[in-house]
Amino acid sequence: MAKLPILSGKDLIKVLFKLGYQHVRTRGSHMIIIKQTDNGKKTIPIPNHKELAKGTLKAIMNQADLKLDDLLKLI
Repeated sequence: MAKLPILSGKDLIKVLFKLGYQHVRTRGSHMIIIKQTDNGKKTIPIPNHKELAKGTLKAIMNQADLKLDDLLKLI
């Protein structure tokens, strides 16, 4: 199994933009992105840090229903 990559908040935002998410606003150090789905809006806060913690990255991936293999392909 591949390891989680080291990503900044901006790098992760670029990946999520490819999946149809849009930047709505920034509050403090967090960028808020949304995606309209069949089940409603999906809102995810992304910290604008130089390096995201592994747990934070994994939590964001779970919220976005993003698998590790898909993430590695989109980087």
